[in-house]
Amino acid sequence: MRERDEWDVAVIGAGPAGLAAASAAAAAGARTIVLERAEHPRYKTCGGGLLGVSRAAVAGQIAVPVRDEIRSAMFTLRGGQDFRRSHGEPLLAMVMREEFDRALLNRAEESGALVRQRVQVRAIEQADGCATARLADGTSVTATVIIGADGSSGVSARHVGAEFAQVDLGLELEIAVQEAVRRQWAGRVLLDWGKIPGSYGWVFPKGDRLTVGVIAARGQGAATKSYLREFVDRLGLAGREVVRDSGHLTRCRTDESPLRKGQVIVAGDAAGLLEPWTREGISFALRSGALAGEVAAKAATSGDPATTEPMLDEYVAAVNATLVPDMHAGRVLLSAFTRHTSTVHKGLSTAKGWHAFVKMCRSEMSLAELVTRPSARLSLALLNRL
Repeated sequence: MRERDEWDVAVIGAGPAGLAAASAAAAAGARTIVLERAEHPRYKTCGGGLLGVSRAAVAGQIAVPVRDEIRSAMFTLRGGQDFRRSHGEPLLAMVMREEFDRALLNRAEESGALVRQRVQVRAIEQADGCATARLADGTSVTATVIIGADGSSGVSARHVGAEFAQVDLGLELEIAVQEAVRRQWAGRVLLDWGKIPGSYGWVFPKGDRLTVGVIAARGQGAATKSYLREFVDRLGLAGREVVRDSGHLTRCRTDESPLRKGQVIVAGDAAGLLEPWTREGISFALRSGALAGEVAAKAATSGDPATTEPMLDEYVAAVNATLVPDMHAGRVLLSAFTRHTSTVHKGLSTAKGWHAFVKMCRSEMSLAELVTRPSARLSLALLNRL
């Protein structure tokens, strides 16, 4: 390990947020180290659908390992009332997270970051103008700025005092499929609005695998497991080889949740940054990570310790300006969806609803822009009032 005073930026966690941060910080000239408790390639419970904004965030940096490109979607309401729609251009790019994250790791190393794997951070301390990560082996890593990207239940979130307003349980299966089933699902997804309020299920194709999952508010574990079993049975996929069977909690921050404590800032899941309705988090991880890396590098290499913490407030301001508005919009949509799921389903089946869905997936229109359109604003206000 290098001497403790050589690091400008230390990143905890090597997922999309941490690796985007490391790439940005190292590219800006900061001496950067990444500390990852697991070892790549490692599995991560995740639908693996990249929106247009996610692809834009990594454009020119990595060759995205796309397993499939989605041009059509089927929607069902509690297994019935289905409708299908298609679009000429891709709506989503499907990736396996172990492949996507490995490409991001390679990029971080190419940018000059040192990535240390199988390293567990036990605690974070701050003193004398530095932040120190205490490791499980008794050693430590010290830097001018630490970027926490180790998930919502990690050390970094606890250190800054992150607060979460919404916690959901996602359950997911990776199912191996033969050629006939692969062809059946190629290029299309299925979204099912579930019986549990605010829940939904999905089928995402990834070549020789299907990712099948459901998500619902935490506290309904038995019902969520039952939903997944019924969903798989309904799709005719029961009995097929399950390559992975996993679950995870997604946590969405409160408006007051801190993004910084001293010289430690948090990004991605560690900050609770995700879209509350769909629980999409990759785009928030990539964007917040890049913002964190840019600001951290600027603060750490400024040469003036007195300006380090004030400069880190630029990250907080950037997140509030660019990411939080979409989170607020997602809360409005989740409220309407939870209370009037069938109405939202019918709305998506219209030409206008499908057009909005396409624009959202392709990131040609943000959720914040969508909910502030006069017609959408009026409809959502009515739904959330009823």
